Amino acid sequence: MIKEDRIVNEFCKLVSIDSPTFGERKMADYLKDELLRLGFTVTEDTAGEKYGSNCGNVYGYLPGRLKGEPLLFSAHMDTVEPSKGKKAIVGDDGTITSDGTTVLGADDVSGIVGILEALRVIHENKLPHRSIEVLFPIAEESYLLGSNEYNFNEIKSKEAYVLDLSGPVGLAALKAPTLVSFTAIIKGKAAHAGFAPQDGIHAIKIGAKAITLIDLGRVDDEMTVNVGIMEGGVARNIVPDSCIIKGEVRSLTHEKAVGEAERIKNIFMGSVKDFGAACDYETSFGCIAYEVEEAHPVVQRFQKVCKELDYETRLVTTCGGSDNNNFMLHGITGIVIACGMNQVHSCNEYTTIEELKRISNIVLGLMTREE
Repeated sequence: MIKEDRIVNEFCKLVSIDSPTFGERKMADYLKDELLRLGFTVTEDTAGEKYGSNCGNVYGYLPGRLKGEPLLFSAHMDTVEPSKGKKAIVGDDGTITSDGTTVLGADDVSGIVGILEALRVIHENKLPHRSIEVLFPIAEESYLLGSNEYNFNEIKSKEAYVLDLSGPVGLAALKAPTLVSFTAIIKGKAAHAGFAPQDGIHAIKIGAKAITLIDLGRVDDEMTVNVGIMEGGVARNIVPDSCIIKGEVRSLTHEKAVGEAERIKNIFMGSVKDFGAACDYETSFGCIAYEVEEAHPVVQRFQKVCKELDYETRLVTTCGGSDNNNFMLHGITGIVIACGMNQVHSCNEYTTIEELKRISNIVLGLMTREE
């Protein structure tokens, strides 16, 4: 019942829509129109107004007649950069890539296509189905800012499938990390680098010393630490009086992530004290860790559908956040499932026709399975 040509055509069409973070208007309009054609009640919230975005999160509800509680399906609308002018190139072997100058956008167009194709099959064949909710958030790539602003009182479902995992279709992530972002602003003292460097307090030097004391990379089997940005100074001949350092901590255990961020704060505070400088240190949460038990119905249903389709399944842990972190915080038990995206966040990103067909079949099976 899945139509290969339709899947490929829609994937290529959606890839061609520019949908950067906070610029998802055209994608949102397309999805709203399609959901209305498929019989959904559709709403769009005002989440984007907080960030100066040109649209909000798109929600749809379609009542069903099969027994069982409603199920929520979600895929985000935004793509990472470089994304302007994306174009899908379909190879003879069924591999789909960009032209190499942009990302492909399979993250998360492949998830959107999987949801829409399943819904179209249900609609045109009048298949009995569960009550279905869909949520297409904005700004997932910016630490889940879109779903952060969503009013979860609107959601009827207690279980969710988030199509936003790289790797072969059949993969599902049951555990994801807490992500703590940190910013250290070191305040030194400016001085002429040639005439009186001794009168200055070198903020970049202090920051560099602090970074050498931080455990970077994979700290242990469930935690990573990174410093991704360091900037400061205004001219070659001036001792820099400021240095801004930005980084993150990820851990599958929430308390460990919080504890490591605090340890990093103490490193910065100790370093500035040694030099007579000052430091402002701030943290924020990009997402909060969760774990879903393998015996939970949301997992068992996924495995049963894949088994019926003769697709191999594998349950894994992911080090990446997704909108599912926010779903879990609001009492919706969800898992993140692979949907045909590979080498994401790079210009080498690709998907395949076979993987897009597989994820469409899985979503169709989940939507039409009676319990």
